[in-house]
This record gives sequence, C-alpha cells and structure tokens, in this order.
Amino acid sequence: MGPDAGTRKPGSIGASLTKGLPLDPEIPGRKPQEPGTGTAPTRRLAAGPPGAGTARPPTGPARARHCRTATIARVSNGSFPPSPGRRSGTLAVVLTALVPACLAGWLIWDSMGDPKSGGTSSLPTADSTSIAPPASGGPSGGATRHPKDDSGRPLTGKVVVIDPGHNPHNRDHPSAIARSVDIGTAKKECDTTGTATNSGYSEASFTLDVSRRVRTLLQDRGAKVVFTQDGDRAYGPCVDERAEIGNKAHADAAVSVHADGAAAGQRGFHVILPAAVRGGGADTSAITGPSHRLGTRLVTEFSEATGAKPANYMGDGTGLKVRDDLGGLNLSTVPKVFIECGNMRDSKDAAQLTDAAWRERAARGIAQGITDFLNR
Repeated sequence: MGPDAGTRKPGSIGASLTKGLPLDPEIPGRKPQEPGTGTAPTRRLAAGPPGAGTARPPTGPARARHCRTATIARVSNGSFPPSPGRRSGTLAVVLTALVPACLAGWLIWDSMGDPKSGGTSSLPTADSTSIAPPASGGPSGGATRHPKDDSGRPLTGKVVVIDPGHNPHNRDHPSAIARSVDIGTAKKECDTTGTATNSGYSEASFTLDVSRRVRTLLQDRGAKVVFTQDGDRAYGPCVDERAEIGNKAHADAAVSVHADGAAAGQRGFHVILPAAVRGGGADTSAITGPSHRLGTRLVTEFSEATGAKPANYMGDGTGLKVRDDLGGLNLSTVPKVFIECGNMRDSKDAAQLTDAAWRERAARGIAQGITDFLNR
C-alpha cells in the first residue's frame, strides 16, 4: 500500500392403468351371439338318408356321447359356453369405469392434502426432486463458485469505482510520485510503489489482478465499473485524483484494493474505514455511516469466500480499522473503503496472495460484499 497505507502495506393415467385389460370379450373368429340370449345359435341336425324319416334322439349311453359331440362341435365352431364369457365381459366393463374414477378421486383428495400434515400434498414437487447444479470454477480454474453469488443482474444502474492500489510503473517515476498533494487535513506524497512478497511479486501486480476479476463479476451483475487505473498510465494516479474519480462518477460504492507490508507473523486481512474528518477540502461526515456498512459486508463476505481470518495485528479481531490519514478516503464524497487482502511480507499470507485460485476467491468475496451493500 502507498501513501494511503500509512506505515505499510404422456397419456392419461387411467388409460395407462387399464391398458391390457380385455375390454371386449369377443374372440376373433367367434360368431356373434343372438341378441338377448347370450348363447350360440342352435345348429340343425343333418337330415338322414332319404326315406329314413325324422331322426329320433338317442337315449342312454348313446345320448351322452351325442351331447359331448355336439358341445365339441359348438366350441370348434368359435362359440364358448355363455356364462364365463358374460362374466369376463361384465368384469372388464366394470374395471374400465371404476379404475379411472377411483384414481381421479384419489388425485383430488391428495391435492387437498392431509389436514393433520398442514395441507401439503404427498406428490413430489420440483423443489423436492430437483438437484442443485454443480459449482462452477472461476477464471483461474481452481476457485469454486461462491454460494451467495447473485443470479441475474441485481446491480443494473449501479456505479462502482474500483481503485487498484499503486501502479506497476510507479517505480519508473520516483520523482513524480514523490511530490506532495493535499489530502484535506495534511499533505502527503502522490503515490508509492507499494510492497512485494519476498519472491518479488509486487502489490501493484496483485491489486490489478484482483481488481480486474472483481470488475468482471460486477459487470456480469449489471454494474457500471470505473477503474482509477488499469496499468495504462505512466504512474499513479495520485491519491487525491483517485478520490476525485469516484466523486465525478457519482459512485454508489468505491473500493480501493491493496495488500499490506507488515512484519512476518502478522497475518490476515482488514478493511480500512474513513474517520470523521472535516478540514480543508475534506469532509467525510456524509459517508462514514454508509462506508462502515460497506466495510462490514466486505469483512463478512471476504472471510467466507477465502477462509482468511481478520488481521491479528490490528482491529482487535474485527477486521475493521478507522483511519484519518488516507487521502483516498478523506477526499471522497461517496461511500468508500480500502481492503488490505493480506500481508505480503508473511510467507503464509504470501502463499495465498500469489495463488491465482485464491485471488479469484478474494475477488468473489469483494464483489459479493459490494453487492450485499448495494442491495441493502
């Protein structure tokens, strides 16, 4: 962190149930029954030889054999004994009418629900049977989607200013960034180079990477995002100009992204809030309240997204720190905070800050904190 860092940085159900039931007792090839009888038509006995006269019905054993033969003849001619056929037809008709009626009644009863269970249906609903979609990774390939990510475009019409701390080119312009500027209550250098990890990963590179990720997330939610610098300036801008960019944009929220440069062993993140300042060109009386709400939401969401803990060296474990010596806050007329995402000089924090997947989670935490604040 620079001068603003201070010291460091289907079909019918009824039809499906009755499908396959014998709705017609007639069998292909069977002769129709005579109306009203239910029996097969009577066959005439063949006439005997000429001159034989009328045949007499046989008696005794011969009569029994004659009856069996006549019955077999009727069956082979396509007729069945009347009683079973009539019973089968009647049963099929009854089932055809009864099954759909019973099913319809059950459906009506079930839709009304059981009063003892609060009137809820026993049928499955979309909510009870649906499966949650899998989490999606971030652009770094290693981060999981934040569980509170808002769907749709909840930030449409909102303006957010993201201020990536420092500038990768500041080191090439030492004189320009060393000049003094007015921060309202005092004078302070225009900007600084920021800090770096022991391996040489600079704070300016970190802040640009995370800020660009935040921008993508906020734009996807409909916000207009304004950057104070995107690595496209020779140096700076100075801290007073960074505040002025947010003021001119009439930002609904502004966040300056940083990483700290404290001593090894001092770990964690913290959010810096504007103090109540009035003097010179500074007057934060209108923004201290909303800035505190913004900071509180950032602490909650950043911690949840990254698993990081609030700093163990300031803020008394709250993750919040009030300061009156930062020009980017003193000169702001819109809700604004700084977030120090970790300590670059501590090896454990540095391992996270240099990991692309962790930076994606950090960006999601920042974006969600801003979203929560703007949707309050």
